[in-house]
Amino acid sequence: MASLRFSDLLLLLSILAFADGGSIGINYGRVANNLPPPSKVVELLKSQGFDRVKLYDTDSEVLTALANSGISVTVALPNELLSSTAADQSFADNWVQTNISQFYPATKIEAICVGNEVFVDPNNTTKFLITAMKNIHASLAKYSLDSAIKISSPVALSALQSSYPSSSGSFKSELVEPVIKPMLDLLRQTGSYFMVNVYPFFAYTANSKDISLDYTLFKQNPGVVDSGNGLRYNSLFDAQVDAVFAALSALKYDDVKIVVTETGWPSLGDTNEIGASKDNAASYNGNLVRRVLTGGGTPLRPQNQLDVFLFALFNENEKPGPTSERNYGLFYPSEQKVYDIALSQAELDGNQSTPVNGSKSQQVPSTGDVTKTSVGSGQTWCVANGNVGEEKLKAALDYACGEGGADCQPIQPDAACYNPNTLVAHASYAFNSFYQKNTRRAGSCDFGGAAYVVTQPPSFGTCNFPTGY
Repeated sequence: MASLRFSDLLLLLSILAFADGGSIGINYGRVANNLPPPSKVVELLKSQGFDRVKLYDTDSEVLTALANSGISVTVALPNELLSSTAADQSFADNWVQTNISQFYPATKIEAICVGNEVFVDPNNTTKFLITAMKNIHASLAKYSLDSAIKISSPVALSALQSSYPSSSGSFKSELVEPVIKPMLDLLRQTGSYFMVNVYPFFAYTANSKDISLDYTLFKQNPGVVDSGNGLRYNSLFDAQVDAVFAALSALKYDDVKIVVTETGWPSLGDTNEIGASKDNAASYNGNLVRRVLTGGGTPLRPQNQLDVFLFALFNENEKPGPTSERNYGLFYPSEQKVYDIALSQAELDGNQSTPVNGSKSQQVPSTGDVTKTSVGSGQTWCVANGNVGEEKLKAALDYACGEGGADCQPIQPDAACYNPNTLVAHASYAFNSFYQKNTRRAGSCDFGGAAYVVTQPPSFGTCNFPTGY
């Protein structure tokens, strides 16, 4: 009977999922003098389950090391080559021949970033961008690579004139006609996507008195309701991405997809870089990975999967600027993790209790308070993941209380655990009941990413969660 329930659950969750799980890639920067050789880096990428990597150049040693690895690669034409690429089609042809066709298809190059955050480049390279993109695309077509390799150009969030509330998202007026619209036309024509770099850390550190840290770290929080469309946001990341969607929509480019080409959180910063710490970096990146891989789009685009590149693979000791710039890495140059988080679906599936606060000794659920009671070895509970969205939680709750056979009487009106009367609290109780009734068996606390295991007893109001039946 229990096995039937599990098969029913899997079928149900495959039907109700709004969007498939997205993808997590990693930015591999090399502004450092102490990094391991590319061959070792490829081994590291594979051991951590990364199947997408983004580079900031087309270094031949790196591209050779990535050959036949199965890892999809996004490369870059640097800003300093934009003027030459725009001025001369033969320059673009030679660059593609030397840096792309020579390595493809053994190296799975999937996209080219033509420049990076060009609009904020102090060398004023914006005027060359569109022509350079067109010339690179023409070169790809010349070598019959245009259908396999996309072109785009990562844009900083500062290209938006307005990003709050998300529904008011719009591009800076001085960029719209000269560059944004021509870029979007080219992306639409070539079937490519809009690349954007999104850093909630920057917004938080500049406005820490007004922005909740929990809101930036994907932790449980009351959320922020968009005054323009009534949508509720439970993370600043989603709100920032939706501001970009709103800006595209305002220009009638709803059909152009978005890829987040950079996002991350520093593990160390200067004293004025509020929020920069290992614990916060672990929470942000760990919760982001879970949020992306468990599926679901943003409130404005719930059916669009999220494709995200974390920044960055290593701490890079020669990067200029504040201390944070040298401390975005998930790994030290020694290949040791800066903090321990799950980076792949396999890790999430195999270790559901992996914490997102950087510590394996204690998991604090993002769905409620935790009592200070000392817990004996082996005791675990199941709680709802509030980041998956209301629809997915409701459907999983309905299953747990129905076919799943969970004891949901205590969360009925006037019953002991009805209050707090929130979806997350009720779902947590039902999921834990299902989990305990199934003897805390592996896989019984997942619900398609809508739940996860904790090692401290959750407490919602005066309701206490059982540890067995």
